[in-house]
Amino acid sequence: MADVPLRLLVVEDDDSIRTALRWALEDEGYDVAEAVSGEDAVRAVAVAAPDLMVVDLMLGSMDGYAVIREVRRAHDLPIIVISARADTDDIVAALEAGADDYVTKPFEVKEITARLRALRRRAASGAAERSPEEVVLDSDPAAPLVLNEARGTVHRGATQVPLTLTEFRLLCELAASPGRVFSRQALLERVWEHGFFGDERIVDVHVRRLRTKVETDPSAPQLVITVRGLGYRLDPR
Repeated sequence: MADVPLRLLVVEDDDSIRTALRWALEDEGYDVAEAVSGEDAVRAVAVAAPDLMVVDLMLGSMDGYAVIREVRRAHDLPIIVISARADTDDIVAALEAGADDYVTKPFEVKEITARLRALRRRAASGAAERSPEEVVLDSDPAAPLVLNEARGTVHRGATQVPLTLTEFRLLCELAASPGRVFSRQALLERVWEHGFFGDERIVDVHVRRLRTKVETDPSAPQLVITVRGLGYRLDPR
């Protein structure tokens, strides 16, 4: 039986860009759906449950930031932003909203397909290389924090913690060497692979998001620790 193609949603209000992306992504073997507005995108995610998503930021009344935040309420699918906005603040804002990657316009369609392949490769290689054993990151008897790398899950007690792919990869890298300090550049190379823009602030954004999900008090982190001037380390409790 042939493999079922991955479902991909393209959210773009420019007809020419959206059509070019659909043709290129269909050539790559994706089952592509389209949305021309933020509202359409949210409905499409709820109905079609895509495996991946490419979204523009400039979408009218409901922009790409709002779309990403809404999707992230219930879904952890990989999200790539495409935008004419190249300012670092815009990139950081998109990642803060929950995006996994960011590509500026104008772009080559092959860059989008390469980024999608990288996201899929990170997920597949991580699953293949991980140990099936669970790792207890916080042994709080009332609600222990448990990482299961083989299954790709993190639980706080009986409740699953909804991490994005990038947040999960970041946590796994830190948990693989507890107590070790990782520089921002080292995390860029290990988690992002293609060295996402070489901007180390991207790491800070994802660490901040990760803390909001795994720390008891994100304002006073006790798991993911900042080592001033050096980077980050994970201290299991």
